[in-house]
Amino acid sequence: MARDERHARARRRIPRRQRTAIVVTAAVLVSIVVGYFAYRAQANLPGVQLPDQGNLHIASADSPHVPYNSDPPTSGPHLPYIAPWGVHTRPIGLELQVHNLEDGGVLVQYNCECPDLVAKLKAIVQRYDKHVILAPYHGMKPKIALTAWTRIDTLEAFDEARVTRFIETYRGIDHHK
Repeated sequence: MARDERHARARRRIPRRQRTAIVVTAAVLVSIVVGYFAYRAQANLPGVQLPDQGNLHIASADSPHVPYNSDPPTSGPHLPYIAPWGVHTRPIGLELQVHNLEDGGVLVQYNCECPDLVAKLKAIVQRYDKHVILAPYHGMKPKIALTAWTRIDTLEAFDEARVTRFIETYRGIDHHK
């Protein structure tokens, strides 16, 4: 008996409707399993995810634009150039920060006169040659804010493992659309 004949007989044994039900059931089960693991992976990411406000370029920091949905911002309108990676001693404008985030950057910002804390944060940031910035941000509510594209984490005390995990998770991921 030819191989094609055997396959034809085997197909006839299972009614078409039943084969369709089996295939659909299998596809639904696979979708549920994949969705579950995707959800778990997302749930274990550091920081809080915020809605993406897009990546519109504006001409200058004074250009009118929609307000950011977080402070410091995690996405939205920004300047067409970036701040240098590394350690800064002066605050970086919000519209400039956002372009660094879009280019895969992580910003580590602090709001305190705290040389010991700054030294610890600086030691972490200096491990990376690009895609990480340390800068003061006067006026923000938390003592430390970590930002990446659509992600923010805030701390009131230094936590090296938490800062490093945030940087390692988001650093270098380009978000140009």
